[in-house]
Amino acid sequence: MTFAEADLVPLSALQHYMVCPRQCALIHVEQIWVESGLTAEGRLQHEKVDSGGAESRRDVRRVLALPIRCLRLGLVGKADVVEFYRQPDKAWRPYPVEHKRGRRKKEDWDRVQLCAQALCLEEMLNVPVPEGALFYGKEQRREVVEIGEALRRETEAVAAAVHKLLAEGRTPSPVYARKCDSCSLVDICLPKRVGGDTPRVARYLTKVMEEP
Repeated sequence: MTFAEADLVPLSALQHYMVCPRQCALIHVEQIWVESGLTAEGRLQHEKVDSGGAESRRDVRRVLALPIRCLRLGLVGKADVVEFYRQPDKAWRPYPVEHKRGRRKKEDWDRVQLCAQALCLEEMLNVPVPEGALFYGKEQRREVVEIGEALRRETEAVAAAVHKLLAEGRTPSPVYARKCDSCSLVDICLPKRVGGDTPRVARYLTKVMEEP
């Protein structure tokens, strides 16, 4: 299957979906966005790479804010940094580097976004992209990520789930978790008031129904 240009979804939606499907729908279906201190910090960190341009040094060329897309998965966006390394046969091997504000995570949220960039580059340039890196601002270091089969399958599954969510156009109900406290949309989503109260309401109704 190949997606039309009009049906491409932002690469960032994959990470939003993995963090929280409701967050993904609020941003990409309802078009709601709220700036917070954390998102502002991340935006400022991205200003240099978002400015675009390229840098060259011997056998390495760095391209900033490179527009990319994958018609097979229906994805479009920009890669923060793509480093191109000259190979012995004079070909250039792309190496995506995604910049993140915080620290490394045990979840695959960032790795899936990086893998999606690799899949875009593979389709566009018709070359393999076996590896990339995540650069974390808090740690000032890279996490090297192997673009292996398991990560590729996970990324393809998440892309399909995002397309399904956006096509249905319905925002999932809120479910509270600790990560909600740092979400910039928490005051709009209200997970504690709605999602967090659901078990308590259910218990109350059960108790009422059991009374003689």
